[in-house]
Amino acid sequence: MKKLIILAMALIATAGYAKQPDAKPLYEQDETIKIWDNKTAPHSNGLEGEEHFAQPMRLVNVVDTELYVYNADPAKATGQAVVICPGGGYAKLSMDQEGYLMAQWLAKNGIAAFVLKYRMPNGHKEVPLEDAVEALRTVRKRAKKYNIDPAKVGIMGFSAGGHLAGSASTIADDKDKPNFSILFYPVITANSFTTHIGSFRNLLGKTHTESEADEWSLEKRVTATTPPTLLILSDDDRTVPAAGSAEYYAALRYHGVKASMHVFPTGGHGYGNYDTFEYQKEWQNLLLRWLAFLER
Repeated sequence: MKKLIILAMALIATAGYAKQPDAKPLYEQDETIKIWDNKTAPHSNGLEGEEHFAQPMRLVNVVDTELYVYNADPAKATGQAVVICPGGGYAKLSMDQEGYLMAQWLAKNGIAAFVLKYRMPNGHKEVPLEDAVEALRTVRKRAKKYNIDPAKVGIMGFSAGGHLAGSASTIADDKDKPNFSILFYPVITANSFTTHIGSFRNLLGKTHTESEADEWSLEKRVTATTPPTLLILSDDDRTVPAAGSAEYYAALRYHGVKASMHVFPTGGHGYGNYDTFEYQKEWQNLLLRWLAFLER
């Protein structure tokens, strides 16, 4: 793993990405927690070989499940924690703007953050969800160590990682569900008008059935036990149309779940915590205010 981090640092230094002047260097994450791999997990994703960065900070062939820990600033600690699921179409993980940079910002604002390196499904639909559920269990079991409240452990996801976070919020057993969820431009539904076909093919396989697609269309899985949810979207997102999240929001409200949805006029898809996103300060402010609202 050290070799991967060193490689990532070298790549990102030449990639021309937006500067994050107060971002914590990647190698200074506070701890790495190994959860399991394909040999020890309940299910395997069938992939072999070593995971690697196919392009700057895009991790592929993930076969080991790990959590990267970013402790909350003690002076601002709220007792809240967030498991972060980067996106990547269920084929890769966008580890920078949807992982490390987001975790650093959360920790700086008093929220303990845990970036989840989850295994790619490779057509084994149960694999990412069992990783996410085990990550939530792990954080709660270690709540005392990280000075967090086990009843304040949420999940955050981006794009396909948003689908994973939403799956943990709807499909997982009630005892394992997060206490809140934050979804950035998430993949929600298999509906042909608003879906991201690649994510569903990678999750379910290219020849999946209509019933399987319905089973993993999250707007159909919402219940009264789905946790409070914040949705952050862009109107001009052509990769994962915001309309899919509107269906999810409607289902949340139908079941009486506290929910808030914000659609920015521009931004496209995949901006995460890049400071090149025009509305970065706006979503940061509303996210912190929403987390404070949960404390009332």
